[in-house]
Amino acid sequence: MTTAAPIAVALDAPDLETAARWASLVTPHVSTVKVGLELYLRYGPDVIASVRGASGVRVFLDLKLHDIPNTVAGAARAVARLRPSILTVHAAGGPAMIRAAVESAPHTQIAAVTILTSLTEGDLERIGLVGPAEDAVRRLAALSVEAGATALVCSPNEVSAVRSEVGDGITLITPGVRPTGAATQDQMRVATPEQALADGADLLVIGRPITGSPDPGAAAAAIAASLRRAS
Repeated sequence: MTTAAPIAVALDAPDLETAARWASLVTPHVSTVKVGLELYLRYGPDVIASVRGASGVRVFLDLKLHDIPNTVAGAARAVARLRPSILTVHAAGGPAMIRAAVESAPHTQIAAVTILTSLTEGDLERIGLVGPAEDAVRRLAALSVEAGATALVCSPNEVSAVRSEVGDGITLITPGVRPTGAATQDQMRVATPEQALADGADLLVIGRPITGSPDPGAAAAAIAASLRRAS
């Protein structure tokens, strides 16, 4: 039996039925499916059971919580009962907020989002975040791990630097992964799946190159095969 590839397919679907169909098509080939903010807000907790289906595939709940520690603790506790494998919070929320999420969802891996892949160096400057991006990501990564996060979300451009910063025990999740020839859309800091894994990523977030394909299952299988060949 072929091992599922370390890919989280972003199920950015227009409705619950499409999300569940995509999940069923890709599940034989990938380890994880990702539910984002839009889908969760539209359908609520029901979406988790729908995309998990009978396969028991890992569910990555990408809500990017960012609020005062008490509020994030309550939110993390509320979604922990859905048994997501991974839940995201914003690293910029600070150590107390990250720690609150970790303590409130002890059976869920808390992943701290460093800097969104849609942001450029110019954006960081306007926000007031001291750059360059790689330095800012390293600082946020170190802060998050110290606060108890066991996973980090960073762009493929920073994954090598983050791996050097935090060592081997932390799961690195990389959005902004695009197979050769795929459009970058609104992602600014991107890499191919093979390059991201070679640089130290553990889980690759891939959405439209798979779900926008006429056959999402075949697209997922093709990317999974390319990763096996490269390993």
